[in-house]
Amino acid sequence: MHEELTQSIKKILINNLFVELPPEQIGADDGLQSVIGLDSVGFLELRVICEDEFNVRISDEDFNSDNFRTVNQIASLIVGLKTSAQGGAW
Repeated sequence: MHEELTQSIKKILINNLFVELPPEQIGADDGLQSVIGLDSVGFLELRVICEDEFNVRISDEDFNSDNFRTVNQIASLIVGLKTSAQGGAW
């Protein structure tokens, strides 16, 4: 599941946020700001798109640099949100 999420997040970066890199060049642990070049508006857009795409609610508390630094961290956050929303079932 985590791998599917990372692929989906990469597609969002390319298709919705216009990151001009092929998906295979976006490392799951690359810094979205430092390596990919996402700016503050891009992070806000990414939050909203992830909420819509994955049917989760990302609180202001969860919307931080620890959860949004890399594709892997966003995927882990989404898995965690889905797990807690469904009472532990995914």
